[in-house]
Amino acid sequence: MTFAAATARQGASGRFFSTDAKHWLPQALLVLATLALCAAHQGALLTLAFPALSTAVGLWLYFKSPARYVGFVWWMWFLSPEVRRLADYFKGAFTPTSIVQVAPVAVTMISGFVLIRRYRLLGSWRGLPMLLILLGIGYAYIVGMTSVGFFAATYDLANWMYPVLIGMHIIANARDFPQYRQVIVSTFVWGMLVMGVYGIVQFFLMPPWDAMWMIGSQMNSEGDPVRYGVRVFSTMNSSGPFAFAMMGALVLVPAATQRLRWAAAAAGFASFGLCLVRSTWGGWVIALVIQLAKSSNRTRVRTILGLAVLAALSMPLLAIGPVADRLQARLETITNLHDDHSYAERNQFYATFAETAFTNIAGMGLGATGTSTKLTQSDNQLGKYGNFDSGVMNIPFVLGWPGTLLYLSGIGWLLARTLRASFALKDDKFAAACLALACSMCAMLVFTNSLVSTGGLLLYTSMASLIAAAHWRKMQRQHARMRFAPSFVSEALTP
Repeated sequence: MTFAAATARQGASGRFFSTDAKHWLPQALLVLATLALCAAHQGALLTLAFPALSTAVGLWLYFKSPARYVGFVWWMWFLSPEVRRLADYFKGAFTPTSIVQVAPVAVTMISGFVLIRRYRLLGSWRGLPMLLILLGIGYAYIVGMTSVGFFAATYDLANWMYPVLIGMHIIANARDFPQYRQVIVSTFVWGMLVMGVYGIVQFFLMPPWDAMWMIGSQMNSEGDPVRYGVRVFSTMNSSGPFAFAMMGALVLVPAATQRLRWAAAAAGFASFGLCLVRSTWGGWVIALVIQLAKSSNRTRVRTILGLAVLAALSMPLLAIGPVADRLQARLETITNLHDDHSYAERNQFYATFAETAFTNIAGMGLGATGTSTKLTQSDNQLGKYGNFDSGVMNIPFVLGWPGTLLYLSGIGWLLARTLRASFALKDDKFAAACLALACSMCAMLVFTNSLVSTGGLLLYTSMASLIAAAHWRKMQRQHARMRFAPSFVSEALTP
């Protein structure tokens, strides 16, 4: 029996997949409460209730069903931005800073309990890379509090921390790896279906709550708030995080067993194209090449046939006039970089800012870049380094030399273990998908800081899943030897 079949069999037969309603009831109640408040046009109440209810559900799942907690975390990042837009719409006014945004961060940070409950893991061989990463982040947090202030540094701390904590949570529960595998794959398949279909609806119809949010937040980079004019971001905050989520889902499709996976992939692929994020297009190609290289000949044939089916399902939609025009215009910028404004700006940024980023020994600290800079401005606008399109320079600029050395040492160590684990798990589609995601996320550091937010969650989830898979397989072999040893010894001693 192969490793993949063994994990699937154990997961399908365990208590985790029982029909006990108590595991699904809290999540169902959250969905029903959200829909009821929307139907009653109680946007103000939804703004207050959603973060509180989500955190309560997250706590329940963390202690009662740790594997489903990881799935719930991903659903929060998938859907919370849409809840925020619905709350503003039914409230009748755009809110520049909504506490609904706190919900996914709060739910994800619940995984920080692993630092208390499993603190010994940090001193073990499995946890030392995480310790180095946490020390690097801790250094940058101290620097950030002194340079940009407590609130901006603390907000950015969460963005850097929660991907690491989710990774630690998965590694700490390696004995339940089959459950985590099943949850992760299922979450991304269903998430791709929901977000992919909604993304298509968004492009062709442009719901009024999405349009109101685009106008109020002045999201000029997302196109125009009209049908056929938007860069699809579906239920998420912007096209960038949405593209990360769709890329991750498309990479995980070969490891899925759900019957609807190809329908979900078709919808996701269409929306992935309509988001017009070229860096994630390239990241998906890199991941696909790695998957094919890691697969057996039989799996390669199946993957290629699957891509053919996906193209056949998606092309009728992608060939429609407005869709084809947008895609063609975006694809032409890849082959005609001299006229590409964003490419020219990125080159200029690298040329002028590289010396500043790499020669700042102490670093600017957490809170110096990204959305956290809003907390340092009186007008709630992004600060000087709010738009920072390079992860390669963001890391040394924020973490400084000490923090960068610690953080990259930990990341490099994790990647080495991920690669080693992938070779130990030959012909396993989930292992190949995790390796492909980890490598593509690292490659995309040239364009964005894929170590934080949705990209960071994708990176650490994939690396931690592979490491947990290898550790679970090792434990299974040890248990098998222990079961075999008594009978073997007794037979040897029998005269």
